[in-house]
Amino acid sequence: MNTLAYGGPGPWILFFPLVWAAVVIGTLTVLRRAGWRGGRRGGPWQVRAAASGEHSPLAVLGRRFAAGEIDEEEYWRRLSVLEEQFGPRAKDAGGL
Repeated sequence: MNTLAYGGPGPWILFFPLVWAAVVIGTLTVLRRAGWRGGRRGGPWQVRAAASGEHSPLAVLGRRFAAGEIDEEEYWRRLSVLEEQFGPRAKDAGGL
């Protein structure tokens, strides 16, 4: 067989890397919308800590104090109780 008569793959060979790039981008988009890597809506792969983020007890207490719903004395009293349960010292004591 004469290889010179074939002429090579031609310019359409550049199409295949574009197809693979589209497959990879499409797969990542689907996984991200499903919740992979911590998407906004939370999917099957997302793990959230119960006491983290804007809905944590410490954040709620801070918002209530800032809004004037509780006074400073009650804020400090409740904060000391919550820090025992949710603060950094609770994590250290739990590992012993």
